Amino acid sequence: MQVFFGDPRRYQLPACALTIGNFDGVHLGHQKMLQRLRLEADARGLPTALLTFEPHPREFFARDNPPGRLSTLRDKLAFLQRLGLVDYVFVYRFNRGFAGMSASDFIDKVLVLGLQTKYLLIGDDFQFGAKRQGHFEMLSSCPHFVTEAMPTVLAMGERASSTLVRERLAAGDLSGAESLLGREYQISGRVVHGKKLGRTIGFPTANIHLPHLRPALQGVFVVQAETADGVLGGVASLGLNPTVSDTPDYKLEVHLFDFAGDLYGQRLTVRFLKKLRDEARYDDLSALIAQIEKDAGSAKTYLTSLQREQA
Repeated sequence: MQVFFGDPRRYQLPACALTIGNFDGVHLGHQKMLQRLRLEADARGLPTALLTFEPHPREFFARDNPPGRLSTLRDKLAFLQRLGLVDYVFVYRFNRGFAGMSASDFIDKVLVLGLQTKYLLIGDDFQFGAKRQGHFEMLSSCPHFVTEAMPTVLAMGERASSTLVRERLAAGDLSGAESLLGREYQISGRVVHGKKLGRTIGFPTANIHLPHLRPALQGVFVVQAETADGVLGGVASLGLNPTVSDTPDYKLEVHLFDFAGDLYGQRLTVRFLKKLRDEARYDDLSALIAQIEKDAGSAKTYLTSLQREQA
């Protein structure tokens, strides 16, 4: 899979079978769409291509209240790579100029001239262009490519969508989110330096850099982290950490059991297994430590039972 940024015309790529979308989370609905795209592309002798955007358009339009991001661009590309269904990914910068592009210009300049689209597969609710004026009928009337709409994909009787995944995560329903994603929910990021408070109270944490304004879930969780030293169990806090911090920045802090090494600079993938509780503010540090001890005990109990089930 090759990834391209900027004007695709400079890469001199062949005509393609294309789909368009944010593909946030790359859930089961996205996966079914890409399987269909692969079949249609193979039947036409075309490579498959995906056009996506960074930042998420809803982040651009709602900067004061952005939706929770399910996956970073890096994670999204990794999920797509793992599927093995996409030949080319085009990442377009979603800025004021792109947002103001008319629907007809989007078709002419992006789909026809830029990407040389010969087959286009879109979701049944796809809209595009300034003020979302573009629709399926406009695309299907274009003589340069064939347009088809992907019917709704159901997972456990519900429409698979990024919005529904966010709702499940916000409610702490990790198993419900997993049924829509086809895998456990995860966040990856680089370990950065923090206040180092955890080590002074007996619970050193790996502080994961979060590149987006708002995560899709908050609270205290049982986790497993993929590290250079293998998969390690732990407990994680994801939120604003109100007891010891007064900044509006979200933090992912992971305490790994039976580990005493240096993780700074490493990239960790944190899989969320079970929500223990919502985030809370404590009157003093001793109350916070007592709660962390309780959370760690609950997480160890859960991980032990999980190991027995998998044995």
